[in-house]
Amino acid sequence: MTRFAFDHVHLRSPDPDVTGQWFEDHLEAKRVRRVEGPNSLRVILDLGGLNLFIDRVPAGTPSVPPAPFLGIEHLALAVKGIDALVEELRGKDVRIVMEPNNPNPTTRIAFIEGPENVRVELLERSAA
Repeated sequence: MTRFAFDHVHLRSPDPDVTGQWFEDHLEAKRVRRVEGPNSLRVILDLGGLNLFIDRVPAGTPSVPPAPFLGIEHLALAVKGIDALVEELRGKDVRIVMEPNNPNPTTRIAFIEGPENVRVELLERSAA
């Protein structure tokens, strides 16, 4: 029996509603719920089966440095039709960090930048 199971990824944002909406508008995330307390706000999304928690932080909170850096560097999403998808996102003014390319014969990848400098890898695998 496995003792560990994946639960969620946690992001911080000065405006979780805006950040969550970006993931909904651009990456087809679904809003699960919004939880607000006297001094807190959390937006919870389902991003392709990934629980994504977005919590509010005060304005001026430092952001991550430009990649590469130590720690978790990016989210990776499996996609189909990566080239058309990248063009669609470009048309929505999403910053393309790395154009689609093939690091090996069965894998095509691209990187985009989301809110708060979150890097997202788009990954399309084909049969060997």
